[in-house]
Amino acid sequence: MPASGEHHPAFEEYCECIYELREDDVDVIQARIADRLQVSRPAVSEMIRRLEAEQLIEVIGGKISLTEGGIVLAEQVVRRHRLAERFLTDMLGLAWADAHHEAGKWEHIISDAVEAAIDRVLGSPTTCPHGNPIPGSRYLAPASTPLCDLLVGQRFTVNRIPEELEFTPGLLDFLEASSIQPGHTGVVTAASPDGTITVEIEGHHVGIGAFASARILVMA
Repeated sequence: MPASGEHHPAFEEYCECIYELREDDVDVIQARIADRLQVSRPAVSEMIRRLEAEQLIEVIGGKISLTEGGIVLAEQVVRRHRLAERFLTDMLGLAWADAHHEAGKWEHIISDAVEAAIDRVLGSPTTCPHGNPIPGSRYLAPASTPLCDLLVGQRFTVNRIPEELEFTPGLLDFLEASSIQPGHTGVVTAASPDGTITVEIEGHHVGIGAFASARILVMA
């Protein structure tokens, strides 16, 4: 992997964004990058040109994909972000949303030695606190299904909160406060025509809107 600091942080951020959009099974186009990063379309267009020049991405038919070099860079940044999130929550007790924000800074400055030390101290975790896989770990994806697909009365264990939900304002705070967290078990108690799912989990009765319930992955 490239040494820390070899690429500009903006290149790292864009490669990370593209990687995570594909991880969520989303076709990567400039508009989606602009929405995720909260930047203007012209700014994205300029950065896409620079990333192509650096041979970190390729664009075919308007769809953007990482080159082999782009994948290596993205996996390094994503790994450090998710390890940092795990360290900040497990060791320092930060809330999910705070850890996500701080890890966005740490991912650009963690050295190889610090990355290895964090991994060792944490016991080589395979996922971030939200259940997303840490690149380079021994993660094995369990069989999972969107929460919205469950029937009333079905029990489940939360498996994963995809990155898309991490970027939805206020949602990480809501999910953490409601105990919608990987490893927690619950039961579906109601389903509304508008897609809202009501669950009982860890003593909480929680209504989860259609946008989130279609993306939260559980094991039933």
